[in-house]
Formats: sequence, C-alpha cells, structure tokens
Amino acid sequence: MASQTYGSDLTDDEWALLSEMWPPRSGRGAPLKWSTREIVNAVLYVLRGGIAWRALPHEFPPWETVYYHFRQLRLAGVWERINTALRRIYRVRIGRSPDPHAAIIDSQSAKTTESGGPRGFDGNKKVNGRKRHILVDTLGL
Repeated sequence: MASQTYGSDLTDDEWALLSEMWPPRSGRGAPLKWSTREIVNAVLYVLRGGIAWRALPHEFPPWETVYYHFRQLRLAGVWERINTALRRIYRVRIGRSPDPHAAIIDSQSAKTTESGGPRGFDGNKKVNGRKRHILVDTLGL
C-alpha cells in the first residue's frame, strides 16, 4: 500500500482502476528503476500544479525520466484512451449512455504578437490573433 504524499497522487483504488488500462511493457530495454505508479504520480503532479518539468520535487523520479514516459505515452495515444475509458465509466455511473449524443462547441479569440507564430483576424470580434475551439459533451467532459 503506497502512501499518498501529495494531493495529486493516486489513491490505491484509483491506481487499481488505472493499472487495468495501462499498456503492458514490451519486454525490451532495461528494467524500470521506478515503478509505473511513481511515474504517473509525477506526471499528475506536474499537470495538476502547472509547474515546469524541471521543478519536480526530489521525491519523484528525475524529470527527464518522467517527461520521457509522458511523451511516449502521449504519442502512443495512451492518455487519450485512458481519458475516453474514464469518461465512459463516469457517464454509465451517473446513468447516462457511455457515448455522448450531443455536444457543445465554443470558440475564443486570443490576441497574439507577431512573434507568436501564425495569426489571423477575427472580423466579428475585431481581434488580431488566434482562434481556438473546444468541444464538450453536455456534462462538460
């Protein structure tokens, strides 16, 4: 039973659910020096706190290791599959269909500078910059 050091750390029940969805190791390469749970807790600490990878406390694995695993899992689509599975579990738990049938879309115009990369003009709002969009189901997921 792992102790919970930070508020972002997974509880035993959360880890039991997440570990079922976790992809198995390929068997290639050196054995992991840190457990998968430690790496996931470090990723959650960075994402929840909005801190830089290099600012990880010393109780976690080195930031390079954590970022490497985060990036590999992102490129493989693991985080998106976990998010989809958790959303489906939550929707069923509250008595909804596992897949949403209605959605809400919104957009936001944000001002940028010339050095910020490509930009456009939102004629409706008279804003130079970027336009970003978000799509959520009726529960906001």
